[in-house]
Amino acid sequence: MLPLLLVSMDVSVLYFAVPAISADLEPSGVQQLWIFDVYGFVLSGLLMTMGALGDRFGRRRLLLAGAAAFGAASVAAAYARTPEALIAARAVLGVGGATLMPSTMALVRTMFRDARQRARAIGIWSAVMAGGVAFGSVLSGVLVEHFWWGSVFLVNLPAMALLLVLGPLLLPASRSARPGRFDLVSVPLSMAAVLPLVYGLKEIPSEGFQTRYVLSLVAGLVFLLLFVRRQRTAASPMVDPSLFRSRGFGSALSLNLVASFAMMGSAYFTTQYLQSVLGKSPMEAALWSLVPSVLVGIAAPTSGALVQRGVPRGHVVTAGFAVAAAGYALLALAGADSLWTVLGGAGVLAAGIVTVMSQMTDLALGLVPVERAGSASSLLETGQEFGGALGMAVLGSIGTAVYHHRIPGDAPAPARETLGGALAVVRELPSAAGGALADVARGAFTDGMNAGAAAGAVLLLAAALSSVRALRERRSERTRADSEAGE
Repeated sequence: MLPLLLVSMDVSVLYFAVPAISADLEPSGVQQLWIFDVYGFVLSGLLMTMGALGDRFGRRRLLLAGAAAFGAASVAAAYARTPEALIAARAVLGVGGATLMPSTMALVRTMFRDARQRARAIGIWSAVMAGGVAFGSVLSGVLVEHFWWGSVFLVNLPAMALLLVLGPLLLPASRSARPGRFDLVSVPLSMAAVLPLVYGLKEIPSEGFQTRYVLSLVAGLVFLLLFVRRQRTAASPMVDPSLFRSRGFGSALSLNLVASFAMMGSAYFTTQYLQSVLGKSPMEAALWSLVPSVLVGIAAPTSGALVQRGVPRGHVVTAGFAVAAAGYALLALAGADSLWTVLGGAGVLAAGIVTVMSQMTDLALGLVPVERAGSASSLLETGQEFGGALGMAVLGSIGTAVYHHRIPGDAPAPARETLGGALAVVRELPSAAGGALADVARGAFTDGMNAGAAAGAVLLLAAALSSVRALRERRSERTRADSEAGE
């Protein structure tokens, strides 16, 4: 859990360090975006590659190598003196993160052969992953307030040092017994498929359907088709197509992607709502955002305990989607001054989603042989990256469209684009006019959040119905297999 916690924290650890970094390093607007985004881009682009490498060369070996790289890159980032140096260090952090995430999940599959123990371990894994993202932003605020911005990176070092010392002693060495040759051609193909898709999907909510983002999506889809064709024809593919012969594995990937779609789609609205609609400072918003994580820490272990007590997994997953839909329904009812409604909706939504993700992860890993655990883990996490980017793109676009419709046509151009633009314009207007525009913009954003949340609720209810069918078919397959084995 040590590397998993730090990798998930690194997603959000820059939230409060950006002003200090901007004052010290003076990056351009483009450089500041890359400081933020390069970590996630590199991580998502290399997940499949690193999962396959772990299967072939050893998950423990890859985990420890990734920890060493992550620690070295953390030091380089902390003491970077130019924007370019910080971008490069963040890219190496992404490489290290890509080695750590599938390795931790694959090692869980390796260490826990008993289904009950594995389910409990994956529940803890899911809670730590979700909690790390929430905790990272708060830790960032505390460190920047008392130290310099580089301290947000140095906090990684003690845990990574502990992992490098204890890992060789406590973690089992595991790898595929028949790894085959590593398919080098699949590496650039996988990156060429994932990176343009994630880039386009992340930029569309804020920038709109501009030509370059549409072309990025098209290019990603083309390379995705080439990557799939390569996996079907290569003698030793990076991703073994036999993983998909079990209908349950494909269903688990699909439902996990939908869950990630819902989680990140809501985050697009709630983070802006706390700061821009309610007027909370970044530190206050981060502290309030910890409230929903309490339910997250309870949901995943509880869902595992229910399955172990004999409740059918399909019922638990369907209930998880229904609970998440109820969370979105609360967000759809929120007004422009509804702190507890939004926090409650976010908490209920997150609890339902983590329930689904922990169960789908357990199902997927239980279906694959141990020697393919790294590849299976990387597919799950790549699907989560796609789902999260797609959720922000689709639900964010719905919210943006409603916002544009609600803002008067005679408002200044920046105010018609985003809530942040409107609040920037307000500071330059007389108090009466500025206050009126701010109220309209906050109301328009809230209406957009309501519309996006309503769409999310409908999607999750559809996912609940789909999970009933998909997991019932999985149980039917298992029943037929048991019958044939008895005969």
